[in-house]
Amino acid sequence: MRKVEGYISSRAGKRLEKVEKEIKFEQGKYVENEMINIFPERRYQEILGFGGAFTEASAYNYARMDDEKKEKVLKAFFDKEEGLGYNFCRTHIHSCDFSLEQYTYIEENDTELKTFSIEQDQKYTIPFIQAALETSEGMILFASPWSPPAWMKSNGDMCRGGRLLDKYYGIWADYMVRYIKEYEKEGITFTAITVENEPGMPQAWESCVYTAREEAEFVHQYLRPALDRAGYQNIKIMIWDFNKEFLYERVRDSFHVPGVKDDVWGIAYHWYAGDHFAEMDMVHELYGDKPMILTEAGLGGARGEARRGAYSTWENAEIYSRELIGGFQHYMSAAVEWNLILDENGGPYHDRPMGGCKAPIIYNHETGELGIQPVYYATAQFSRFIKRGAVRLGTSTFNEEMKAAAFENPDGTVILVILNCMENPYEVFVRLEDTIAEIFVPEKSVSTYVVSKDESIKVG
Repeated sequence: MRKVEGYISSRAGKRLEKVEKEIKFEQGKYVENEMINIFPERRYQEILGFGGAFTEASAYNYARMDDEKKEKVLKAFFDKEEGLGYNFCRTHIHSCDFSLEQYTYIEENDTELKTFSIEQDQKYTIPFIQAALETSEGMILFASPWSPPAWMKSNGDMCRGGRLLDKYYGIWADYMVRYIKEYEKEGITFTAITVENEPGMPQAWESCVYTAREEAEFVHQYLRPALDRAGYQNIKIMIWDFNKEFLYERVRDSFHVPGVKDDVWGIAYHWYAGDHFAEMDMVHELYGDKPMILTEAGLGGARGEARRGAYSTWENAEIYSRELIGGFQHYMSAAVEWNLILDENGGPYHDRPMGGCKAPIIYNHETGELGIQPVYYATAQFSRFIKRGAVRLGTSTFNEEMKAAAFENPDGTVILVILNCMENPYEVFVRLEDTIAEIFVPEKSVSTYVVSKDESIKVG
């Protein structure tokens, strides 16, 4: 007999609230309807972790807190028992839209990188990362650039797209490697790098456009060789780093360039353009050895009233949960939040005509309040329980609005996450092998069930 511990967050106000009613899997029952099935013999992708982005905006907000609040933030994000257990995080190579201003690491026209300095990052970003590394376990970091320096680009501007000029391909690759080297001097090491944040669109903020061929040629002819020359053969490369609706075509076209498939470790994507989960399936069918990583996930800007403003609602938490379950069910291996901490205005930011974003934690500088948001708890229902090295299991469910995903952790515990998008609660039957458990799922809730390997309950 397997025993179960359950934890629920809901629109009604539950926040990782432990289920008091005893739940257990028992043999000998036969039921129909309201069934969620778990198939432990159907094993899919390995889970690499969860995380967020160490933007300068997040680091600036962190720096302005007192020591007590800083400690609370570090535990909330990086403690594996009481927090989100974040261990797969992102940084930006010089400025992005959630920096305090535009900046680079070199002076104009310095093609030899003699003036290279990460002094700007040493103010806020690097101290935040260093503090996080002391709290987290097994942190994986990857870096992403938003734009080369303006003088390297066709439009002479870090913002509004433009292309990297051919004559600067090699220098820009060396610049990216130099970033890795300088951070290494600060005790911060990287596992991976993406070629470009959102290379398919000329954004109002720092951005640079690459075609699939241009990105592939940059990887094969410049970035991979530059990393190897510097002794970073172990640093992995991810491509695309943009929305799912072009994921299949973009990967297909990049991998048509000879040699690139061997140079690329993973496929990076964002969630801002709708489901398009079928694109992920097609990528997996052709390139199943390439993990798909959700490298940026957040809410904000102009896409509907529910997405505006810094503070989140249960509707926002439900969006997060839908996307996470959908991603996992279509071969996502890791999920990375956008900004970790923002202020009461969803910032600071620059060159963003649609305004700020939401974040898991909001620090109100006017009141001094540290607000843990509903989207934080939506993520926690996954990240606190699904451990690195877990494997997604096969599942099926009876209703499109009752979504579920299951995983087996390295210690043998089974993790089941259920999202009920409906306005009414359900008594659902969960079938695991030849046993069945009856579980009460509240309306508008996301709940996590930790199923023991045997009679003893194992959590964590």
